[in-house]
Amino acid sequence: MKTRQAILTIACLLLFTGLSACLPSDDVAQAQTVASPTVTVTVTASPTPTPIPVTPTPLTCLTEPGTIKQDVVSTTKPPQEFMIYLPPCYGAFPDKRYPVLYLLHGQTYNQDQWVRLGAPNIADEMIHAGESQPFIMVFPDDRYWNSEAGPGFGDRFINDLIPHVDKNYQTLADRDHRFLGGLSRGGGWTVQLGFGHPELFGALGLHSPAIFKDNAPFVERIIRSIPQESRPKLWFDIGDSDMELPRALLLEEILVNNDYLHEFHRFVGDHSEVYWNAHVAEYLRWYTALWQEAAGQ
Repeated sequence: MKTRQAILTIACLLLFTGLSACLPSDDVAQAQTVASPTVTVTVTASPTPTPIPVTPTPLTCLTEPGTIKQDVVSTTKPPQEFMIYLPPCYGAFPDKRYPVLYLLHGQTYNQDQWVRLGAPNIADEMIHAGESQPFIMVFPDDRYWNSEAGPGFGDRFINDLIPHVDKNYQTLADRDHRFLGGLSRGGGWTVQLGFGHPELFGALGLHSPAIFKDNAPFVERIIRSIPQESRPKLWFDIGDSDMELPRALLLEEILVNNDYLHEFHRFVGDHSEVYWNAHVAEYLRWYTALWQEAAGQ
């Protein structure tokens, strides 16, 4: 009898089923007086990691001026020299492409005229203030304006200088991002080259243009030959005391008669660097506003 009870007790323990049901009645009372130990398990949640703030290091070049370089197309005769303005941070983004503005100087001056008039400084101010996207400016040299007849500045500019700049600098090489402007004789070149090659330039700036006498009879014919949708956007200004005013007003009449949409400004002033210096900022804002508008900004 004792052996049988012992076997039953062991079986109950092995099966972990109702210990009190397996014990004799006297032992049940004793077992009920023994408190089962309480195990408290504390679960501590893993703390959410605090992200390390990443503060981009501002590029110092964003507050620095652009750079001006001297360059030359050595394959032409004479070599085609030019100065080029590269905007702030140009070297920091080797894959970025920039609009380009070609600015032509006046007779008896050279490639540094627009630099002396403050164009690079004004461009820096506009870019730093977020008023304009960064852009490149090219100042070609036309010091050989009185050289012997032959392939001249116009040929070098179209056939050699523009391809050289597009190949060696980070330009947006299309007409919508390539503009041309000039003052005095440079304005005359802009009439000839800009209207003659509307496929190359999306906008033209005529600043006190000295219209070439040889080209005057052909200006209207050239303008008429340009389809409306292919006409470059046009700015035209001159001083009210400028010696070129009579021919400028004739050009203005041609533009109006041929429904050429443009801006014409007759400011106070003469044919001098004092006049152009007073309006350089206005010129640059006009050019760059066209790029901003095209970009939807």
